[in-house]
Amino acid sequence: MLWLTSNNCDCFLTLSQQSRRSFQLQSFRCDRTLQPITFRCDRKLQVFSCRRLHVAVVNQGPIVQFKLSDIGEGIMEVTVKEWYVKEGDKVSQFDSICEVQSDKASVTITSRYDGVIKKLYYDVDATAFVGKPLVDIETESGSEVIQEEDVVETPAMAQEEHTHQEIKGHKTQATPAVRRLAIENNIKLSEVVGTGKDGRILKEDILNFLAKQTGAILPPTPFQEIQTPPPAPAAAPAAAKPVSTKAAVKPPPATPKPVFTGKDVTEPLKGFQKAMVKTMTVALKIPHFGYCDEVDLSRLVALRSELKPLAESRGVRLSYMPFFIKAASLGLHHFPILNASVDEDCQNITYKASHNIGLAMDTSQGLLVPNVKNVQLLSVLEIALELNRLQVLGASGQLGTADLMGGTFTLSNIGSIGGTYAKPVILPPEVAIGALGKIQVLPRFDAAGQVVPAHIMKVSWSADHRIIDGATMCRFSNLWREYLENPASMVLDLK
Repeated sequence: MLWLTSNNCDCFLTLSQQSRRSFQLQSFRCDRTLQPITFRCDRKLQVFSCRRLHVAVVNQGPIVQFKLSDIGEGIMEVTVKEWYVKEGDKVSQFDSICEVQSDKASVTITSRYDGVIKKLYYDVDATAFVGKPLVDIETESGSEVIQEEDVVETPAMAQEEHTHQEIKGHKTQATPAVRRLAIENNIKLSEVVGTGKDGRILKEDILNFLAKQTGAILPPTPFQEIQTPPPAPAAAPAAAKPVSTKAAVKPPPATPKPVFTGKDVTEPLKGFQKAMVKTMTVALKIPHFGYCDEVDLSRLVALRSELKPLAESRGVRLSYMPFFIKAASLGLHHFPILNASVDEDCQNITYKASHNIGLAMDTSQGLLVPNVKNVQLLSVLEIALELNRLQVLGASGQLGTADLMGGTFTLSNIGSIGGTYAKPVILPPEVAIGALGKIQVLPRFDAAGQVVPAHIMKVSWSADHRIIDGATMCRFSNLWREYLENPASMVLDLK
């Protein structure tokens, strides 16, 4: 078999050897039907001196359009944040192709074919649509082309699973529907034995694993905590002060210089910014009731200082936020209407069994609100452990859909940036939210009427006034404040 190349097509001739010096044309086939091609044979052609003609033939597979499939939550478009491949790269099944960001979370798209990347359909920061091609992949000849869901990997599960993959030396294979089922039931895919083709995890494998699930504790990671102001240094005697002829001159604080581009720039809203527009537009339809108070955290500050070394010995950095979250959960047991949701027409109310308390988080991608699941079942230390994980994922922009969805009540720690009071906006379909100010050391009267320093934090609540009246919000705030001002009382209601 001999390949011949012309300007219009590639074709091949099949030759059979009649004798050592003569060849007879057996067949001719053109790959494409174009204009007729005329071949002219020159009788003065030199004769091949070899007995056999060896010709290499390359069998190329079909080119398949790799489409963006439904990644759940009603998402119809995403933004391409990063490509992990380029044209000409060879990929295998379940290799990462790109990272996309929806208005809810970032997702890693992985390949379901073995082959070579022939075309990328989008640039970085471009908008890709569900059902449209992401890349063209030239599959290997003879490989089975299976029409199935694209395999996606949510970053929240990916970081946890990759640790096990490195140990076991294999990749976890599962479709989005199976991954969502595992996330909803808090199952690590790396611990499930797949019975599908090439070890693929099926829905039946998840259901069978549920019967013998034991659960696991996530590894500790750093978490930024609220810093209390340091105590003021004791005043030195006047005589001890050094005499200086010149007053100490402090350099002025550095201020960021404005960036001037010289022209206006208009760009479309994408990702989480676009999601904020939708959420806040819906939130504006809710009549907000506001309530503010202050909390004396002096006893909690002392308690945390005692527990902090013990928590660090267990690999956990203990901040004040786990206490705030746990106190809120204890209060929600007494006021379940604050842990509820209403339908779009506000005709039905659903009381949530789980206390999935969200924490508004300022990240490089914008405002995100991941939540700690089932706070009513967690200890303060377990809440701190989960907050550590969410903080690390938020700082790296790797929060997954499972971490961002399903919240029932929210606390906004605006005080970690600054400020005392705020007017928090309810995150639909939730019905209440609290904003926590910074902790300040301020003078207050004690029981004996003496002025003493106290660690004071302001709190601002917002509630859906269609179903929550002011008295209910006030009573909940009072109970929450009592738990924090006398943290020992929390022990009575812990389960």
